[in-house]
Amino acid sequence: MIACQWTKTQVLVEAQVRTKLSALDSALEALLKGGTQDLPEQPGRDVQILPIRDLPAKRGFSFKEGQARLLHDLASIELQAMELGVRTLIEFPDAPVEFREQLAHITAEEGRHLELCLDAMEDLELPWGSFPTHLGLWESVSASDSILDRLAIVHRYLEGSGLDASDTILRRLSGVNAPVAERAVRVIRRDEMAHVQFGSFWYHELARQQGLDPGFDFCCRLEKLFHRIPRRLEPVAASTRLQAGFTNEEIEGLQKLRLRWLNGEDRIHPKA
Repeated sequence: MIACQWTKTQVLVEAQVRTKLSALDSALEALLKGGTQDLPEQPGRDVQILPIRDLPAKRGFSFKEGQARLLHDLASIELQAMELGVRTLIEFPDAPVEFREQLAHITAEEGRHLELCLDAMEDLELPWGSFPTHLGLWESVSASDSILDRLAIVHRYLEGSGLDASDTILRRLSGVNAPVAERAVRVIRRDEMAHVQFGSFWYHELARQQGLDPGFDFCCRLEKLFHRIPRRLEPVAASTRLQAGFTNEEIEGLQKLRLRWLNGEDRIHPKA
């Protein structure tokens, strides 16, 4: 039993990123069989962790260092997304079987994205650990979350914000010689659309099962979560969001949230 529990949580407690990846498939298989496990306060890391405000400035994409930093930031995001998938499977063992199976598939895909970024950074000779990173995504969720909170934060807000930014990133990369970074971003962007669609489908489905109006509830939930989700100042890509399963009402809610940040409103701990 001890070995089984270690397998289920190794993705979270292990520091070495490649070891995390090697443990992922067996951890997901074990998690789908059920059981409970203890969560670490924060996931293990083999790189320097800093508050977001203390991260160093980024160089432009015309520099190899700027491209590697983009890949490093993406790797950190994919790593946290992978860990949050594991965490959700641990914290919501009674979620619908189909939901859990789909989430396990998505979590495995986050692991492949992470590996893609790690390999791409090595191609640029600036490997994982060349830059510090943060735990902002992990810190956005809470043990007190409901399953709707978790879907709203991770799959509809955080991953959805990645979709908003991806087209801009790709346009910038297309103007420089950055084939390694551009290839990684294109693969991630393609797959993340399905991840956000997963979040939209299950948010709407589970909200209706609870007798809630999904669009109205999503906007109210964003208001409730406003002070602990990261700021995202990129314009909301309305057409992309519609493709990802958002309603016009939900897109308007996201646009209002962005305006609040542009007008100077921030999280309770904006520099944490």
